[in-house]
Formats: sequence, structure tokens, C-alpha cells
Amino acid sequence: MSTQTYLWRGLLAGAVMAGAAGAVSAENKAWGPVGTWQKFDNPGPVIGADGKLHQARCSGFPGTDPRFSFWAKRGKSKNVMVFFEGGGACWDNLTCTFPIADGLPPGLPQFFVPAIHPATNPALMQGVFDASNAANPVKDWSAVYIPYCTGDLHAGSATQSYFNVGNPVLPLPPSFNIEHRGFDNFMVVLDWMRKHIEEPKSLLVTGISAGGYGASLNFPWLARAYPEARLRVLADASQGVTTQAFDQGTPGRGSWNIQFAPGAFGPNPSALSGPEILRAAVTRFPRARVSQFTTAFDQVQIGFYGVMKAFYPPGGACPNPAIDWYQQMSSKIVSYASTLPNYRYYVAAGGYHTIMSSPGFYTETSAGPSFSSWLASMLAKNGGDDDDDHVPSAWTNSACPTCLINLPCQ
Repeated sequence: MSTQTYLWRGLLAGAVMAGAAGAVSAENKAWGPVGTWQKFDNPGPVIGADGKLHQARCSGFPGTDPRFSFWAKRGKSKNVMVFFEGGGACWDNLTCTFPIADGLPPGLPQFFVPAIHPATNPALMQGVFDASNAANPVKDWSAVYIPYCTGDLHAGSATQSYFNVGNPVLPLPPSFNIEHRGFDNFMVVLDWMRKHIEEPKSLLVTGISAGGYGASLNFPWLARAYPEARLRVLADASQGVTTQAFDQGTPGRGSWNIQFAPGAFGPNPSALSGPEILRAAVTRFPRARVSQFTTAFDQVQIGFYGVMKAFYPPGGACPNPAIDWYQQMSSKIVSYASTLPNYRYYVAAGGYHTIMSSPGFYTETSAGPSFSSWLASMLAKNGGDDDDDHVPSAWTNSACPTCLINLPCQ
């Protein structure tokens, strides 16, 4: 087991803060040269923005490295992107017994990334990380890259014990613990940000798959840390289509002990369904521009929903998980767009998963505008020092011609 290496994959997607803000100038030496990504290994414990003690760590899945690290790059502009990495999810004996690992046989389930792969380096990634591409709207921005290795959508703070249900390849003990500490990791990174990053003019909070949920769940903390920044949020391949039993159960979403930002998701956020979490946050941040990207038949999202539908029923009325997911996804985003003036969607043709860190970031045009230009429209400043009450006309809800049709159950 110790010889297994775990791949990075695009799967699933107060007072201390005020005192830290004054330390920016004195501690700028922690940054690397402009345009250079710098890795921060094994950061120590901090008192987080919630006033609690947080220690960064990965899942601790047997045989994996539990140490956490993150990356940051100083840009030329006074804007900042915060990117949450993807990597699946685990919440019960089945899903936590089957991690994403290198060299596993085809057909073996793989649900979550349990550790940070040693080769992880945002400087080598594509899409929004390609600073050499003139079409990249954030090429000159500072950026923070938050790896994912906790199986909890970057939002958990719990230690859970799971039973080995019989992984045929990885030799596991009869039971093992998983550290669902994604929120703790985020609090450690946010503490570093407040000490080293001045108030940006614009702040883009984004992520892919599980990281898209991380962006949706954690952007209120960043809004509180940088209240004067123009806030933009993009959740990539993280539509929140779930089942009630998953949302309300332990095991299920309850396994993670999600740390919702106080006041950002209404009076009882733990009772919200998966799709309604983002709606609640968008409603409470009317000056932010918030968006979602998905393909019409995202195979990874459908696969996870199929597991929920099978083991945490009932799900939607259609027995076909793909059609069921599509019906719920399309109805929800259309509903959001008709009721939330600061929300937009981009729905592309096909079934691939995530776009922000792939070449498709520049080449995807099935919904009309190229995705990179559509994102640039979302990020655009409309004029004046305070333009958050104005939505740019070029930033439209965009979908391929057949992506949001009324598809009957088959």
C-alpha cells in the first residue's frame, strides 16, 4: 500500500483577521517573484476567521501522506483569484474504501483523492492557469491554489471512522479514520492570505468539481475578509443535484460537519438541499456576480448522483440517473437565472467534466461565446469605482441550442 501514488485529478470538483491585515507590508517576503508560483508546505495551526483553532491536514487514508500544502502566485494587477482544486468525495463505508489511486484496474470504483500528489503544480496546468495566453482574463492576477485531499468539498471539519467494505486491490485494515478537514485547510490558507494579500480590487473565487462546491460554500468567508473587493464566483461542474437522504443523513453530507459561514446561507443551512445552497448564498450577496458552468450530460456528476440515487433514494422521479440529473440541473439553473439578477450560467454540449483548468477554457464555443470571453465579461468592470450594481450586457446566460430542452424521462 505504501508504494501507491495518488494522482491529482479534476474530479469532482474577526479580530485575528483585522490584526493580520496590518502585517501585509512587513511580510511580503513570503511571496515569490511576480508571476512565479510558490509552494507553502505543512503550514502550522492558526486561529481562523471563525475564532477557532485549525490544523491543516489531508485525509490520512492508510498509506498516504497526511501533510497539507498550498500554492500562491503574485501577479502584476491588484486582483486575486482563489482556486479550489477538485477531487471527488467520500462520505460512507463504500465511497471512503475506494480512493482515486494510480494503477488500479479498469472498472474499480474511485471516489476521492486522499492525498496531494507530489507532482501537483499549478504552473504546469492549463486553462485559467496559462498566463501566456492573451485570451486569459486573469493572466496578470495574483492567485491562490488550494489543493483538495479530504473528501468533503473543502467544507468539512470532522474525523470519521469507516469500515473497509472490501477493496480488492488496496490492503486496508478492517476500519480506518478519515480526516474530513477541508474547512480547516481553508481557514489556514485564509489566515495566510490576510497576512500577505492586501484588499484586492476584484476577487474571483472559483474551483472545479468538488472545488466548485468549495467555492460556493466558502466564498462568504472571503467576502468577509475582503469586503471592498468586487466579488465574482464561478462554480465549475458542481450543480448540487443530490438526494434528500444524502443531504440530511449521516452517513451522507452530515459525515463532514460542514462549516457554513454564519448568516450567509439563511437561518438553517444544514436543512438546505444541494441545489438550494448556492441560491441562498447568491441571494445574500446581491452585489456579487455568481455563475455556474456545466456540460449538459456531465458524466462525473451523473455518476455521483447515480450512487446517491441507488444508496440514498429516492432522488428524482425518472429512474434513469442521467435523465433525472439533467432534468433537475436544467430546471434549477433556469429558475436561478429567472429570479437572481446577479446569477448567470454557461451550459456546454457534451458530457465532459470541468473546464477551468483544461484547454477547453479557450476553445469551448457550443453555447455561443467562447467560455474564456464569457468569463471575461463576468469579470469586467463596467465603469466607475463601484460598479457592482451593474451587470455587463455581454455577460449572458449561455447554453448550446439543445442543452436546456424539455427532455422526457426515457
